[in-house]
Amino acid sequence: MRIAIFLLAATLALAAGPASAAGPTEGAPPPYDPDLMRLAEILGALHYLRPLCGVSGEAQKWRGEMQSLIDTEQPSDTRKAKIIASFNRGYSSYAEVYRICTPAARFAVDRQLEEGSRLAHDIVVRYGGN
Repeated sequence: MRIAIFLLAATLALAAGPASAAGPTEGAPPPYDPDLMRLAEILGALHYLRPLCGVSGEAQKWRGEMQSLIDTEQPSDTRKAKIIASFNRGYSSYAEVYRICTPAARFAVDRQLEEGSRLAHDIVVRYGGN
């Protein structure tokens, strides 16, 4: 699970980065905000698709990963609502299309895992420990 490893690293990087040191603010979003929003959307998609495709033991895994990012990021209420909306958009966009696991759903899972891993890695490399 490359994405889980990168999510852990991204969580640690965000915790060590300047955004969390300053605490939640209503000012400008951090520079990694678009990546974080997309990552939240991917986590929502995986939260729906992985159990649908019979991956046992992951019923709450991706929701838990999202909660860990929120806990680490400690966003303002407004920003937290945006992050949650991104997660929900990822979940619902696939729930509207897939009722059963199909080859296309499996392909979507693979794509989401790859993109999520890349985003989490990029967040760590660009913004971790700054």
